[in-house]
Amino acid sequence: MDEVEDVTPDAVPATAADEGRLTRTGPRGQQVVEALRNEIIAGHFEPGQRLIEATLSQELGTSRGPVREALRQLENEGLVMSVPYKGAVVLGVSDEEVQEVLIPIRLVLERYSFARAIKVMTDADFAELGKQIWVMERAARENDLLKVVEADLRFHDIVMSSAEQPHTIQIWRTIWPRIRAYFFRYGRTASLEVMVDEHRELLDVLQTRDEKRVLQQLERHIVVRTPPPDGGPAKHTDGKAAPSSRQAKR
Repeated sequence: MDEVEDVTPDAVPATAADEGRLTRTGPRGQQVVEALRNEIIAGHFEPGQRLIEATLSQELGTSRGPVREALRQLENEGLVMSVPYKGAVVLGVSDEEVQEVLIPIRLVLERYSFARAIKVMTDADFAELGKQIWVMERAARENDLLKVVEADLRFHDIVMSSAEQPHTIQIWRTIWPRIRAYFFRYGRTASLEVMVDEHRELLDVLQTRDEKRVLQQLERHIVVRTPPPDGGPAKHTDGKAAPSSRQAKR
């Protein structure tokens, strides 16, 4: 990626040094990817903000090589973009992209996979889904939105993988990072307890193996409310005020 060396002091927010430290185990490069990915998803980097290799490597306590590779991977994931003479820039997730691109793609992929998964899922698979709900519940009590989002996606990944449709799951995982980003964005205005309840409801329906009921519940589950800019009641894409509590589906 191109990079401009005259780095301004505010090119990287102070939180990067505090929250982006490489504390997880695993290959160094993957630790860098996870740290930067989480910071972007959590909103610590603003859309349009430059990510400077030299500054990031200093903040993360690593060489510039792993940072450069991480930025390339995040570009492939659609979280950053390489701009000539400017370097890596953070990409935001707009309401339009969520409603017109990500949700429709996700619905097509998950409806296809869930219909096949319920025919072959085992008790062990359902138990693993229950475990993810437990993780979500614990994270919700701690008000940890990022962990809730991770368990949410893991829940759906388990079902998708059970369908044994490798090309479908491959496509789904390519948009996973941006799905995480919009989960985090919309989750800031949602009740984490309601999000947990919604997954309990989805698991209950999955265990019936009733395709019609599963697909109806899945579609309600994936609907995302649009958070209004004025802080008022959230609205559905049809412009009507969104219901509250358990009716407000994510």
